[in-house]
Amino acid sequence: MSYAGPSASAYRRGMVTVERVAGLVRGISPVVVDVLVVVVVGLLTGADAAVSYPGYEPAGPLTWVLLAVSLVALLGRRRWPVPVALTTGAACAGWALNGHVGELLNLPVIVALYTVAVQGDRRRTVVTAVVASALSGLVALTVGGRANPQGAPMLELVWPLVPLLLGEVVRTRAELLREYADRAERAEAEREAEAARRVRQERVRIARELHDIVAHTVTGMTVQAGLALDARESRPEVAAEAMRQVRASGRDAVRELRATLAVLREEPGSTAPTPRLADLDELVDRARADGLLVDLTREQAAGEGELPLVVELAAYRIVQEALTNVRRHSRARRVKVTVAGPPGRLLVEVADEGPERPPEHGARAAGFGLVGMRERAVAAGGELEHGPRPGGGFAVRAWLPVDGGRAATGPERGGAGG
Repeated sequence: MSYAGPSASAYRRGMVTVERVAGLVRGISPVVVDVLVVVVVGLLTGADAAVSYPGYEPAGPLTWVLLAVSLVALLGRRRWPVPVALTTGAACAGWALNGHVGELLNLPVIVALYTVAVQGDRRRTVVTAVVASALSGLVALTVGGRANPQGAPMLELVWPLVPLLLGEVVRTRAELLREYADRAERAEAEREAEAARRVRQERVRIARELHDIVAHTVTGMTVQAGLALDARESRPEVAAEAMRQVRASGRDAVRELRATLAVLREEPGSTAPTPRLADLDELVDRARADGLLVDLTREQAAGEGELPLVVELAAYRIVQEALTNVRRHSRARRVKVTVAGPPGRLLVEVADEGPERPPEHGARAAGFGLVGMRERAVAAGGELEHGPRPGGGFAVRAWLPVDGGRAATGPERGGAGG
């Protein structure tokens, strides 16, 4: 037969009872606790002082005066622990030197010494222990000629250490509990800060997606609408084709916007595809329909399906933004797009053949587009460079790692221009 069940149940009931009692004690005012301590100590010490042992000094007026002084001093033990310990210790020594014997006459100084340790620090506890032990031993040696009513000198050296050790243990445990609570609060604050950081990162990512979608599509639609407006009378078939391109671009933009907004709505059923390198042909066709002469070259060492999704998305968006910047800020009509796959990295380069521009003009004209492209490259673990090309034009070049590492840097990459 096993008694594990009842024993465990009894243990749990006991723990609940202890927790309830501890909770009630914690709810009592410190002043009330101090008064109760003084009352209990006074009853026990007074009862012991009233007993007269044969051959020893009976209780007299000095006994009760010393007891009253000790009890009054204990009322201020929280505010002045060291002076209270000195006062109660002096009273206890007065009883011993007066030849009065009792088992509980040192109870007031025990409470005072415990308070010194539990409200102080380790250094103060050690100093108090040395002083209290030395004085107690000195008193025991002084009264030794009268049968040593306080006991053996060695015992008198040890007993002051007991309440100090107990107070040290209680204080250390309380400090550990406070430290654990502080650690838990700091951990919670760090978790909240990390969650807020991730929310900010997600907002930036979504804003970047919306910028890429809207900026590229609206730029293309504006170009096509202007072409349709110019050719509506002289070449109606060209105008009609331009408007069909506007409609197709609008549909593509709506599709991508729905896919992006589905993330905000947390729609698990959304199956809208994320743009990948395989969609570059369609992107280039739309740019060509806008009047750009785009030359697309792909020399990947690995198949596109083997590349990480974040790398393919970053490469697609960089090409998309670069083509949009060419239409917006450059008079170039010809653009070369290169997607190459050296071992361990993916090179994405968009270079136009526009007129020569100073570096600051190219950076200023591109506006926030270059910032967004660089953020995408860094988010994928790579790097991005941009600048005017020798002899004219502007180039954007990004290196994206395809094996989980950083993109190669140094002389093996070359410069921004080409």
